[in-house]
Order: sequence, then structure tokens, then C-alpha cells
Amino acid sequence: MKVSARNTFAGTVSNIIKGAVNAEVILNLKGGTPLVATVTNGAIDNLGLKVGTEAYAIIKASSVIIGTDLHDAKISARNIYCGTVAKIIVGPVNTEVDIEIGGGNIVSAVITHDSGTRLELKVGGHACALFKASSVIIGVS
Repeated sequence: MKVSARNTFAGTVSNIIKGAVNAEVILNLKGGTPLVATVTNGAIDNLGLKVGTEAYAIIKASSVIIGTDLHDAKISARNIYCGTVAKIIVGPVNTEVDIEIGGGNIVSAVITHDSGTRLELKVGGHACALFKASSVIIGVS
């Protein structure tokens, strides 16, 4: 599967919680890292998702928020991954940031140049990547 989104994670469905319209899907990524997605019940049925299904989580880099010093922060985003800044590409308008979050998983974000400067990000430094469960697209092979 090839997609244009920078973040494509393979995992195994570990839990599905169905609501009236939407469902919460929890994927365990490499290294056991959990990732939460919210998709429609129709998508669950169309994809044939159930516990144990191999699936992919897809998140556009522009949907990822980067922060520092977030360990005591209270944030509504379900997916908060702190780790080490692995790569930074600085541009005049946007900056690309890759954060290694364990298990060989790297989250890529595209943030504004000014945000990158304000956060004082450095390769090898600590940062956190955040994205909402509703920003995750689930796919299967």
C-alpha cells in the first residue's frame, strides 16, 4: 500500500468499542505502542475489523501537533507520543519534524517555521507528537 500521508503505521487491532454511529479502534503498533482511531461503524464493517485484524493507521503530517514539556499537560487528543527528535528539515514557511517514539516508530509532523523556532527543537532533544483519534484513517490490505 502506497499513500501520500507521511505517517503509516502497521498494527494489530486490540480493541473495538462501538457507539451508536462511531467506533473507537485501538491498534497496537510495533513495540506495543497503542494508537487510537475513531471511525464509523460502517467502516468497521466494510473493513472487516475485529480484534486480531492486521491494519494500518494513516495520519497526515499536517494533522500532527508538536509540543515540549507536555508530561503534566491535560490534553483532549487521544494520541500523545513523547520521544526523541530524529530529524528536522527547516524551510522558510514550514518545518518537518520526525520524532522517534519507540518500537522503531517515527511520527512525522509539518509545522510552521515560526512554531519550530519558538519550540527550539533540536535533533536528539525531547518532544511530543499529538493527534486526535478522528485524524486517523484505518486501512487493511
